[in-house]
Amino acid sequence: MRNVAIIAHVDHGKTTLVDGMLKQGGAFHENQVVAERAMDSGDIERERGITILAKNTAVHYNGVKINIVDTPGHADFGGEVERILKMVNGVILLVDAAEGPMPQTRFVLQRAMELNHRIIVVVNKIDRPDARISEVIDETLELLLDLNATDEQLDSPMLFCCGRTGTASLDPETPGTDLRPLFETILDYIPAPEGDADAPLQLLVSTIDYNDYVGRIGIGRIERGTIRVNQDVSIVNYHNPGQTDRARIAALYQIDGLTRVPVEEAKMGDIVCFSGAADITIGDTLCAPDVPEPLEFVRVSEPTMEMTFSVNDSPFAGREGKYVTSRQIRERLYKETLKDVSLRVSDGDTTDSFKVAGRGEMHLSILIETMRRENYELCCSMPHVLFKEIDGERCEPMERVSIDVPDDAVGSVVQKLGARRGELLEMGKAGSRTRIEYLIPSRCLFGYRSEFMTDTKGEGVINTLFAGYQPYKGDVTTRFTGSLIASEDGEATSYGLYNAQDRGTMFIGVQTPVYEGMIVGECPKLEDITLNVCKKKHLTSIRSKGADEALILTPPKILSLEQAIEYIAEDELIEVTPKSIRLRKKILNTETRLKTEFRTKK
Repeated sequence: MRNVAIIAHVDHGKTTLVDGMLKQGGAFHENQVVAERAMDSGDIERERGITILAKNTAVHYNGVKINIVDTPGHADFGGEVERILKMVNGVILLVDAAEGPMPQTRFVLQRAMELNHRIIVVVNKIDRPDARISEVIDETLELLLDLNATDEQLDSPMLFCCGRTGTASLDPETPGTDLRPLFETILDYIPAPEGDADAPLQLLVSTIDYNDYVGRIGIGRIERGTIRVNQDVSIVNYHNPGQTDRARIAALYQIDGLTRVPVEEAKMGDIVCFSGAADITIGDTLCAPDVPEPLEFVRVSEPTMEMTFSVNDSPFAGREGKYVTSRQIRERLYKETLKDVSLRVSDGDTTDSFKVAGRGEMHLSILIETMRRENYELCCSMPHVLFKEIDGERCEPMERVSIDVPDDAVGSVVQKLGARRGELLEMGKAGSRTRIEYLIPSRCLFGYRSEFMTDTKGEGVINTLFAGYQPYKGDVTTRFTGSLIASEDGEATSYGLYNAQDRGTMFIGVQTPVYEGMIVGECPKLEDITLNVCKKKHLTSIRSKGADEALILTPPKILSLEQAIEYIAEDELIEVTPKSIRLRKKILNTETRLKTEFRTKK
């Protein structure tokens, strides 16, 4: 048996390579039709083309079972990678043949080296026309040196793959015909699990799943001993090591391909799924009842960003959502913390609000998107970074930003990031493009991604990675536009929008229902303007039949959830329902809002 995780930066081809390993490892029938990225089972994962949750699978090669864990590549889901590394004995590090090592490559490699895992380096996508294999090999070795790799880790085997065609070779000049070299390297280089199969049971829970029929399902590797169906076990609580609960294993499964196979027992080293423990959480240890010895769980990095989720109190509240009360939202958020170790939820300043802290904007936006698809309705505030006091000094989270841009866009990118308190670390060529690395406060990146895509004409690639805390860098203005706000309830008319579009960019179209205080557009000046988009043209005796047909409206700018999170200011909220995403002011009444703003300025 071998237990291995595939780790890499986002979009370097982890899930596609797992597809090839499943096909050549006998997980599918010869003529079976299988969707691309079979491991990305969630709707959001398939739509966005990213992996969000770490997932387990297994293949068989030459009589050896290889348990594979597919991991996310985005920095916001680093907590998924950190916790599953305790489940494996080695890792396959994927590096793109054109992009080379990226920020998340450094992060996941560092975590694997801290646990002394064996590393197999795979240079993937060698069929890319812009591949620069020799430079990428040098960059990978430099990264290993930077991370103080041991001599054994520096001598890690290096393979050259094309995940899409399912080929691997030991020589970059000689393309492979299948993934046999990769399987052979795993068997030769990754050690088999070590432990005593006859000792008392110890199993560390690394992942939680849920099923409507059996409840919570724990997933983890058996460190020692044997686990059987109907066996009595002790559960040592991760959050309170002194607390021990009793449970009985109701069902036991081993993973084979994309399915879970029921078994009566499993031994040391295998990755299993079990049910029967109602309150099991990530980090808990299953032990023999007479030997309750907990296993150490990996320390997961703390959240760096916080948003306030609250009950929707707009005039449209309850029209589209099924779950709208504070009790329902609270239950859903606390349930999420059971399977997401990077998320922190606490009660807010009011009874109908909750503070939700995560690893980044995407981490929180995926949670919001998941909740709205489950028919929840809520309001979300502008994200805030979480400050820390270190040695009596106020410190803020910093991000290491890696940017690949065309040469003609370098000037605008450097100018914008410099104005946002960015510190230039490195600049150099990466193939036909320029790679720039910055150290910048996390809060200064709010709202920058949309600007970045405009400045680089959609050709730029930006990646960020949490780089620790540093002393507060000072106040920075990151938003230079105001909002266009509806002054009354009703439906937007073509006449009202035609008169309003000269003031800025509109976010809504004709016949969109609006209410007082709802944000209907963006003003190019740093000021809010209240206007009436429901205004109708009064009839006159000389009005012609085709008078309204001459009104030409500019198509509205429809904001996605991520763009809305980047856009809103301190006094604004996002109203999220299963069918709509609306922007609004916290104080809806125009007169009350203006009085509050006047008192604040005074």
